[in-house]
Amino acid sequence: MPKISFIDFKGTERTVDAQVGSTVMETALRNGVPGIDAECGGACSCATCHVYVDPAWQAAVGKPSAMEDDMLDFARDVQPNSRLSCQIKVTEALDGLIVRTPEKQG
Repeated sequence: MPKISFIDFKGTERTVDAQVGSTVMETALRNGVPGIDAECGGACSCATCHVYVDPAWQAAVGKPSAMEDDMLDFARDVQPNSRLSCQIKVTEALDGLIVRTPEKQG
């Protein structure tokens, strides 16, 4: 089972087990990770599951789709490594993934 580390804006790290086939957002919600609001439930119609993918993991996670990129316009403090966690599918290759949550969601 892949592990994902969520680091909040204060630096608190939480490493949780993720289910292959789920999303990073679903993993956060299932494990009570703070900082992921997920108001739309994963429909890519809000920006409240915004995360910063650790630079070492950007290639493995890939780039946002055009729809996700449009939704990131509604997120706060967007950076080059910003993604919506509802759009990142968990695979075995993402074992060890590190994402950071912003201080506030869009």
